Amino acid sequence: MEQGYARITVCFEAPFWIGVLEREWGGTLEVCKIVFGAEPRDYEVYAFLMSHWRELRFSPPVTGVRRAEAANPKRARRKAGQQLRGGVGTRAQQAIALQREQNKRKRREDRRRRDEAEEARRFQLRRQKKKEKHRGR
Repeated sequence: MEQGYARITVCFEAPFWIGVLEREWGGTLEVCKIVFGAEPRDYEVYAFLMSHWRELRFSPPVTGVRRAEAANPKRARRKAGQQLRGGVGTRAQQAIALQREQNKRKRREDRRRRDEAEEARRFQLRRQKKKEKHRGR
């Protein structure tokens, strides 16, 4: 049976509070960045995740090796403190950067298609006007 996990890290990036949701399943990591605005309470974060889980746009999967968790409670507590101080992990940052690049590429393609369609429409309009000018001759 495959195991996966989801973890959210809420931190302050001036001027907003953001949440980085990491979802690992089958050796791949997907990340989603959520902008909260004001500092969210725990129950607000939970309610947001419950109501908007399906609308969240995760990054493309990033493969990586997950290390086994340590069983020592002191080590686990120390590691949790380090994660709270450290903020967003590097794999998560890479996944967000990859998602940002893909969104940028998609916006460029959409813009190019719109511009080409607009140019074709203008060209057809010019041709039609030329035909109408010469129609009476």
